Amino acid sequence: MRAKINKIFGKMEDASKESPNPLVEQEQTVSDVENNTQQTEENNNINTEEGELPQTDSSPTAKLEEQIAELNDKYLRLFSDFDNYRKRTAKERMELAKTAGEDFFKAVLPVLDDFERGLKAMNEAADVNALKEGVDLIYNKLNNTLTARGLEPMISIGSTFDADIHEAITNIPAPSDDMKGKVVDELEKGYALNGKVIRYAKVIVGN
Repeated sequence: MRAKINKIFGKMEDASKESPNPLVEQEQTVSDVENNTQQTEENNNINTEEGELPQTDSSPTAKLEEQIAELNDKYLRLFSDFDNYRKRTAKERMELAKTAGEDFFKAVLPVLDDFERGLKAMNEAADVNALKEGVDLIYNKLNNTLTARGLEPMISIGSTFDADIHEAITNIPAPSDDMKGKVVDELEKGYALNGKVIRYAKVIVGN
């Protein structure tokens, strides 16, 4: 009986020696994980010291590239808007240049109508004085129309010669001492439009 019991216990000891202990295996696994983690941290430290930083989406380079793309998009939009504005204003200026004198011509057309009626009347009228009065009326109407648009005739005779508004055609002896250096006669009247000289007066100056 005792021999059988010893035999059984002997088999159990042999089995325990052959089968691994689970606690021992667990301790070895934890140790391996710790060793791997430590090795990974050491490798990261080495890469960091060598200047090999990990790349992330929030890196300064990525932010700068995003800002550059945004600014470039804004620039293209502004350039497109300005180009459209330039084309539109150029078209408006061309249209304005074509119709700039429209109001002026509308104002002068009634005077032109009066001239046409006067020409017809000249072929039928026998009274010269009536024709003269008609011409005077047309002249005054035209003069008033131009004056209302800012046209101003220059008064040159008797004034001191001024190269800014006068064009001397010739010099003649002054009829009196007080007319020396002054305009003695006027060959062509000068005009200014809203204060700006648009035609110089052609004059004769006394010396």
